[in-house]
Amino acid sequence: MVQTSDLAEAAAEAEDLPHPRDIVGEHEEIPITDIFDEAFMREFTDFASFDEMVAASPSEAESAAELELVPDGTWDEFVAETTAFGDEEEMVFAARDHWVETQLGL
Repeated sequence: MVQTSDLAEAAAEAEDLPHPRDIVGEHEEIPITDIFDEAFMREFTDFASFDEMVAASPSEAESAAELELVPDGTWDEFVAETTAFGDEEEMVFAARDHWVETQLGL
């Protein structure tokens, strides 16, 4: 199990945080490979990139762009076997916190 994030505590202690819209526009989508960046993937998974992880999954998918080809139950099992996380949800929340921390310089 991965240690919980101290994102809220770090943000509260930070003296000068950027405005959220300076990081991401209101209708801007964040590419999944930015959220699951190489630093996150190397630290918490058996893979160097999210594309590599998806391609190695038990599915027809070859990259993050084809993630929807990986069946949900199969993906959860694969995440549990190849990462520090118990399932997809745990991994997604950890990646989200990592991305926010990176963007805010925390």
